[in-house]
Amino acid sequence: MKGHARVVVIGGGVVGVNILYALAKDGWSDVALLERRELTSGSTWHAAGLMSIYSTSYYASKLYIRSHQVYATVEAETGQAVGFHPSGTLRLASTKDRLDEYLHYKDIADSFGANAEIVGPAEVRRLWPLVENTSDLTGALYHPEDGHAAPADVTQALARGARLLGAEIHRQTEVTGIDPTPGREWRVRTTRGDITAEHVVLATGSFARQTAALVGLDLPVVPVVHQYLVTEDLAELVERRKQGLPEMPILRDDTVQGYIREEGRGLMFGPYDENPPLWALDGVPADYAGELLAPDLDATLPHFERAVARVPRLGTVGIKTCVSGPIAVTPDNRPLVGPAWGLNNIWLAEGFTGGIAMGGGVGHSLAEWIMHGEPGIDLHELDPRRFGAYANKRYASIKSREAFANNFGINYPDWEWPAARPLKTSPCHDKMERHGAVFGVTYGWEIPRWFAPAGVERKDRHSYRRSNYFEHVREECRAVRERVGLYDLTPAGKYELSGRGAAAWLDRQLASRLPDRQGKIRLGYLPTPAGGVLCEFTVTRLAEDRFYLVGPTITERHDFDVLTKALPRDGSVSLRNVTAALGAFAVVGPKARDLLASLSDADLANAAFPWWSARTITLGLASDILAMRVNYVGELGWELHHPLNLQNHIVEALLAKGAEHGVALIGSRAVDALRMEKSHPAFWRELTREHTLVEAGLGHFIDSQKPDFIGREPLLKQLSNGGSCRLVVLRMASTEANPYQHETVYHKGKPIGRITSAAHAHSIGDCFAQAYVMAPHAMTGTAVEVAVLGERRPARIVSPSPWDPQNARSRA
Repeated sequence: MKGHARVVVIGGGVVGVNILYALAKDGWSDVALLERRELTSGSTWHAAGLMSIYSTSYYASKLYIRSHQVYATVEAETGQAVGFHPSGTLRLASTKDRLDEYLHYKDIADSFGANAEIVGPAEVRRLWPLVENTSDLTGALYHPEDGHAAPADVTQALARGARLLGAEIHRQTEVTGIDPTPGREWRVRTTRGDITAEHVVLATGSFARQTAALVGLDLPVVPVVHQYLVTEDLAELVERRKQGLPEMPILRDDTVQGYIREEGRGLMFGPYDENPPLWALDGVPADYAGELLAPDLDATLPHFERAVARVPRLGTVGIKTCVSGPIAVTPDNRPLVGPAWGLNNIWLAEGFTGGIAMGGGVGHSLAEWIMHGEPGIDLHELDPRRFGAYANKRYASIKSREAFANNFGINYPDWEWPAARPLKTSPCHDKMERHGAVFGVTYGWEIPRWFAPAGVERKDRHSYRRSNYFEHVREECRAVRERVGLYDLTPAGKYELSGRGAAAWLDRQLASRLPDRQGKIRLGYLPTPAGGVLCEFTVTRLAEDRFYLVGPTITERHDFDVLTKALPRDGSVSLRNVTAALGAFAVVGPKARDLLASLSDADLANAAFPWWSARTITLGLASDILAMRVNYVGELGWELHHPLNLQNHIVEALLAKGAEHGVALIGSRAVDALRMEKSHPAFWRELTREHTLVEAGLGHFIDSQKPDFIGREPLLKQLSNGGSCRLVVLRMASTEANPYQHETVYHKGKPIGRITSAAHAHSIGDCFAQAYVMAPHAMTGTAVEVAVLGERRPARIVSPSPWDPQNARSRA
């Protein structure tokens, strides 16, 4: 084994070998993979090999499609078959809500080029002749491009391809330590000697927690036991082979909570248990080499009985084998892919429940990220930093079991799983609950989504259509537009930046201008090297060398990590994460000034306290409140940032005095609807690394006079010649079923873009959406169509900010 490599990949399953192959394929041949036993000896070898393109996530589907392309390529390059069976997948729908989910998927499939169709019971029986009971079906989704591959064959083909390109693979090489070197590299200690690398990738499956612990990380990944049955041969399948008939599609049935596919001349049945056993929570045994676990046929029995009701032949054939083994699961059932927090050049690719299906796409994108600073496909949904320190082993155990059990749950818009809650709460949580708050969760924080009036059930009834909270959200929006609303911003990420070099350093990070004087506020955008949006902050200048940054809740660890890794090493800049120390509330609406004036001696008039400015004020008995005259909903208003121990007093004072002004508590769903009326972009919706600041319509924030900032050259180029697409606002009639996210936008029957956000505009009456569309079609007035639950709905591109486009209300 050589002593140095540009990249060392740890783990020889399908994910690790995919990454190795992608690195070598893209030109980095000085790479090595270390595997403690043999390739595929972890979860890969006993995987079912399913390769589906289906996902209600636009980004995940793109990764699945990329995997299909990678495996076809490596098979052609190496001559080694990957064992792909293009059987297709048939997903049964037995409820109207499930069919809505499939209709929604069909709406988005055109945006990434997938072929899918909705079929009826008769077509189900034609595609799957062994299905006898279809009386309960409302339809099905047929995906002809899906299939299944042989996990070992895929891995060995990738390994051969990587070796042909110069990569090294070392089997029987167990990693025992990973240490930083003085030269800012990593020394990887193994049972066969040491190797130093610029980058280290962890792709170790069920060993994820143990491997990550070598570099001081606590990963929210837990091995969960999954098992499947394989039957004896069926005469019907033998006869189909003789007749030259194609393999039947993989059958996925929500009533069974499992899949059935052909395996040889028999059937494979894989259920997802409601209470799956966890495995090796305290560490995988040192002598474990991928052996199967003892099967538990009793656990599969309820699923098996329901499967037999759908496919009676399954109950009359013998069981040849039961395969039971661990697979790595995360709290949201999505893998952890991207940079490790707090560590330079440590990369994660852990927690895959479908490593065959996603591995090719992830390998390609992560390799590009390592080599070029940008992933080939936006990976923000998989970024390991989407979880914070709250995601410890106990949390991961509870949530990962829940995530696995919900493999066949309906992917409703706004659906939030209930386990391991509440965890993080604002001090005012109980008060909000007494006022009828219906909570959701973001980054571990309990956040009011909407407020139920007395006598109304405090529960979301999720749907792809208009839900039970619609009219209550409407009243919250009306309160903001007509009177005054109050909402909690405590979970927002909050950071203090200070030091003699703070201003100069921050100026180089942001494409936008810094606030030029104390008390001034500006929006700050930190671009990627290609000009995409990496971070967004509200930047307040507290002093010449001190700044206060506020960012999204969900990106707290991400943003702090990005900023920390970029800090100068000379100590001239200090960064503190003060999220847990400070609370925040927004007071918004035409009567916001009246309400605050009744509790504060501060001069809140325009002349003394203009829009986009900040001052420290007293409110009631609470001092040291940083009042920032900004908000997300397009009204007169202030954000009140305060020491957390003063929060209950502040809320009580605002509610008591606010009664005179008709104050209303509002939740995040109202805030989202109101921001859509103002066309404000949301992070990880409109603002991602996939699209640049110019394409997002934020070019006016770019300070082209700056001599140096990240992404400067591509952004200045786009400012002069435009990008390939544009973020636009669409207006359409609002009905019981409106778009939500990722739906395809068409012009004259051809796909031209996709929806990023949409909401009913309670203040205006129609549905408004934001969408990225191809630049030639991005003109105001252009007539388009939007796919909504199987229908093409007419819409029109309109000018941004349909509510108060001149911001007169915010300036009032």
